[in-house]
Amino acid sequence: MTIILVLLLFGTFLLIDYVRTRGNVPQIAGERATYASPSAPAKELVEGFQVPANLHYHAGHGWAQRERASLMRVGVDEFAADLLGKVDGIELPKPGRWVRQGQKVWGFTRNGEKTEMVSPVEGEIVEVNPEVVKNPSRMYTDPFGQGWLMTVNVPDEESVQHNFMPERLVKDWIEDCAARLFAEQPQLAGPVMADGGRPKDFAAALPNTNWREVTHEFFLDA
Repeated sequence: MTIILVLLLFGTFLLIDYVRTRGNVPQIAGERATYASPSAPAKELVEGFQVPANLHYHAGHGWAQRERASLMRVGVDEFAADLLGKVDGIELPKPGRWVRQGQKVWGFTRNGEKTEMVSPVEGEIVEVNPEVVKNPSRMYTDPFGQGWLMTVNVPDEESVQHNFMPERLVKDWIEDCAARLFAEQPQLAGPVMADGGRPKDFAAALPNTNWREVTHEFFLDA
């Protein structure tokens, strides 16, 4: 009798465990399993600018995201996208070229003027985004998504990461950039203070300001 009770008790535990874990197993519909999609990272707003916490940032306003070992996807942050505004064209280097961290590598044109930005990483370019070259507005409207610029093979990830903005300082850095911009261009701060928003295209809001000079100050392209 004792053996039977032990077996029954053991079987009960197995049944309970099965019921508990069954909810974690993908349910099969036909031949396809349905998996829950991971939650998208929160995009914290700093002075009205989106600053996704899952990215690395460079002082030249480029971002980098590790896709897998030695491969990073890069682009421009939202502060840079808004400062550039609705550019007419984007110039990207060709795949196979080696770029250094802090080297001028992207060019943007607007109304006949050109400004440049520096690479946030060092390595060999694997791929450039052809869609953003065809339609530069993708960078302006979605700098962290469809507006990415290129992927880079980064053999020395540790060295590159030393020159990223420390995570604990990113918020202060963006706040400082916004404060400098609004101090120099107080007409931009007006809409922010009045309705909690801000112009998305700073150049359009500053028709009498030299677009090249303003971007040059923040993009470290000297």
